[in-house]
Amino acid sequence: MATIDRVREVTDASFEEDVLSSELPVVIDFWAPWCGPCRAVHPILEQLAEEHAGRVEFAKLNIDEHPEAASRYDVFSIPTVILFEDGEPRETVIGAYPRSHFERAFGPWLGEPVRD
Repeated sequence: MATIDRVREVTDASFEEDVLSSELPVVIDFWAPWCGPCRAVHPILEQLAEEHAGRVEFAKLNIDEHPEAASRYDVFSIPTVILFEDGEPRETVIGAYPRSHFERAFGPWLGEPVRD
């Protein structure tokens, strides 16, 4: 059975529409395929995306293929995860951390998990 990828891909071309103009806050993971710590962070963001669907959107941007947005927001090391709200960066986590760290950092936006 195929898994659903709840963290969608964005590009430099779609960044404005997908992230900056989003009605909901967007957590964006700046990553690259060769980055081991990035691979550790992705499952955590998938879980949070599933639990907080409808409250916060989750996306990822491959910095090797789309360096413009990473450069614009001074992403110098990866993984860097930034929460955007109303077109502005509001909270940043640089590095790989346990789930609890992301929940604390993004807690004001996540609120209580949305249950089906």
